[in-house]
Amino acid sequence: MATKLKVKKGDKVVVITGRDKGKTGEILKVLREENRVLVQGVNVVKRHQRQAMGVEGGIIEKEAPIHVSNVAHIDPKTQKPTRVGFKMEGDKKVRIARRSGESIE
Repeated sequence: MATKLKVKKGDKVVVITGRDKGKTGEILKVLREENRVLVQGVNVVKRHQRQAMGVEGGIIEKEAPIHVSNVAHIDPKTQKPTRVGFKMEGDKKVRIARRSGESIE
């Protein structure tokens, strides 16, 4: 069963551990079943691709998935890594940055 994640497509995140520590990027895709995310410009790998009917062959570079625990949201106010919390605004549940209390939406 897939778990509920606190990240969404389009969120700005920073890598907090691993080979690409310190790099920032935007989430391109969330893989809920595997608890992984694709981050733009992070964990770039080279793949050898065979030529097909409409596809050019050769060595291509693309982003590989990174585990969601290795990324942290960027606080919209301070531009530093932060944890995510939830707050009710009226009858709507909103994600907030724990560091500043600013809304992430």
